Amino acid sequence: MRRQLFVVTVLASSFLLFLVQPMVARMALPRLGGAPNVWNSAMLVYQALLLGGYAYAHAIGRFPLRWQGAIHIAVLLLGGLTLPLALAETAPPAPGWEALWVPWLFLLTVGPAFFAISAQAPLLQRWFAAHPQAGNPYPLYAASNLGSFAGLLAYPLLAEPLLAIGQQSHAWAAGYALLVVLVASALWARRNSNAAAIVPADDPQEPIAARSDWRTVLLWLALSAVPSGLMLSTTTFLTTDIMAIPLVWVIPLGLYLLSFTIAFAERRALAGLFVVLAPLVLLVDGSVAMFAAGRADLLAGTASVILLFVVAVALHARLYDNRPHPGELTRFYLVMAVGGVAGGLFTALIAPVVFDWTWEHPLLILAAALLLPLAPWRRAIAGRFGNPAWLRLVLAGILVVLFAFALAAFPPGLGETQLAGWQWATLFVMLSLALVLAARRWSFVTGVAVLLLAFGGIANLRTSIEGLRERSYFGIYAVRTTPDGDTLLMHGTTIHGLQHTETTPNEPTTYYGRSSGVGRALALAAPDARVGVVGLGVGTLACYRQARQAWTFFEIDPVVRDFSDRGLFTYLANCAPGAPVVIGDARIAIEAMPQASFDVLVIDAFSSDAIPLHLLTDEAMGIYLAATAGDGLLMMHISNNYIRLQPVLARLAQERGLATMVLIDKGDSAGSGTGNNAGDLYPSTWVALAPDQARLAELAGSGAWQPLAPPEGPVWTDDYASILPYLVWENFL
Repeated sequence: MRRQLFVVTVLASSFLLFLVQPMVARMALPRLGGAPNVWNSAMLVYQALLLGGYAYAHAIGRFPLRWQGAIHIAVLLLGGLTLPLALAETAPPAPGWEALWVPWLFLLTVGPAFFAISAQAPLLQRWFAAHPQAGNPYPLYAASNLGSFAGLLAYPLLAEPLLAIGQQSHAWAAGYALLVVLVASALWARRNSNAAAIVPADDPQEPIAARSDWRTVLLWLALSAVPSGLMLSTTTFLTTDIMAIPLVWVIPLGLYLLSFTIAFAERRALAGLFVVLAPLVLLVDGSVAMFAAGRADLLAGTASVILLFVVAVALHARLYDNRPHPGELTRFYLVMAVGGVAGGLFTALIAPVVFDWTWEHPLLILAAALLLPLAPWRRAIAGRFGNPAWLRLVLAGILVVLFAFALAAFPPGLGETQLAGWQWATLFVMLSLALVLAARRWSFVTGVAVLLLAFGGIANLRTSIEGLRERSYFGIYAVRTTPDGDTLLMHGTTIHGLQHTETTPNEPTTYYGRSSGVGRALALAAPDARVGVVGLGVGTLACYRQARQAWTFFEIDPVVRDFSDRGLFTYLANCAPGAPVVIGDARIAIEAMPQASFDVLVIDAFSSDAIPLHLLTDEAMGIYLAATAGDGLLMMHISNNYIRLQPVLARLAQERGLATMVLIDKGDSAGSGTGNNAGDLYPSTWVALAPDQARLAELAGSGAWQPLAPPEGPVWTDDYASILPYLVWENFL
């Protein structure tokens, strides 16, 4: 039977398949930046290629096994002609077309090789089952997903820190060659089987009654689509509020894959435990994640990740329990792949266009409530009520009580504050009471909806109705008014800017006050200086512009510029009317400009709480320096909660022979600044870089500038960058 050979081949296939996903996404960072939807777009391409691979495996299943093998070996060899992988050369996208251009880029880069490998999970299971004593082939799918999980972990923990992108690509190509040998060996192990591995499910001679009916097929589809969508919506939350790097990308996808390993295992005890726990986890973590949405803390992140994992295991366990006879194996996996693509399409393409917030996440939680197995809870609770009418009355009463108490204890808008002890106790009692609702499907789904509405849904609906929130490919922005009447722009959980709308409307605030590093640098700029600013925000820096200075702003997201164009923020109109705003990736736009275009260049490009990695590489530094005059000044904003960026910049400066210094401004806590309301100046860290120390001399006397931290590690390049050594782990807690 050679079971071990098939297990090793399936594991190797999936390991390579999911090792390449973050690798190609990492290749694309210099072009695409760190927008969370970049990873979702990549995942959509991978799911579509997986669907194509499963359809191909289903199609060739009608041939004798030796023909299947010959066809597949040929497909693998053709895919190998595209190796080693390198990012496809395509023109940059027009603004607003990123959602289509990014998938196209990934498809051109990795499509042939990924397609060839993606067919192997169902195909090898089919070949395995060709032996009359092979037994149940479905547990091989658990092994497949274990290999996928290992591949995902291997990238951020081993491949990215140890190998440059070029080396990663060559190592992957070597693994691909080894895989071809393993597939050929598995085929040789079934050389005596001349018939098709299994009678195809769509064989006209097969009895129609043996095929799964359309209701079962729709159930397979739904049970595949909802976990896939939840995986991507959880990814959107994590990468928006923490950082768009492979280390974070792989967490939801890794747990999603691991859920298949548990759900499809031959021993069912662990899967059964997850099925029992899932309704409880959905109620508790769904409520907590909704309540904590918009706050980048351990509570919100942990709740979302646990919810994804437990619910995915439960739904996939139900999928396994409804699996067909092995004669429909490839059809079953084909429908699963269609469901995965459907979930990806909804989350990655439809939701960002239709919704102004991540409404897809609570909607997918509700969909999970519709599908979760509830039999254990139904037996335990409903069995205690002899009269069904009494049960319905009790469940309706619990729903009313839950909604009333949730609104009283957790009013809309409370999500920005910390919970008191009595509120945690109230939350525990409410969620314990809500478990009774699992006695019936209708009450459980309604109860989940009630809790999601009460714990943040109503507040977010109000914001959507008011029209003060926008969503684009690059993030979610919300305009808020403070009790003092000031106007805030939020990007994820990061304040993107603040403006006094009545008093001192042109006074710089937040990270850009007059005591900040950039404030001091721009105040000392020459009266006729040429100033470039990467990252428009609300346009705060525009009010440092002097009459004869020429300013140019670079902004990747047209939605951000629209806030200024609509007059919600007036810094740009008041202080720099007519200043050009270049829409597109700043690194590409600056590289296309004439050399020495600026005397001062400010790099302030946030993606929530993170500066995209492609703006902190040696190649990027070369572009900045070429764009500044010989005695020009480069100012970089590196305020960050999660990564120590000073040693990274210090290494870049050392590589380029630059003089550096840093100003860490404590904002209002140090009593700095005048003409601002208390709390309007935020702590900030700005680094000044110049070709020689003389250029920094005048600026050094303007405040408490300090030497930059000593350099650490190798220089970051487009080919190599690892954030692991620089993570501030305590800030994740």
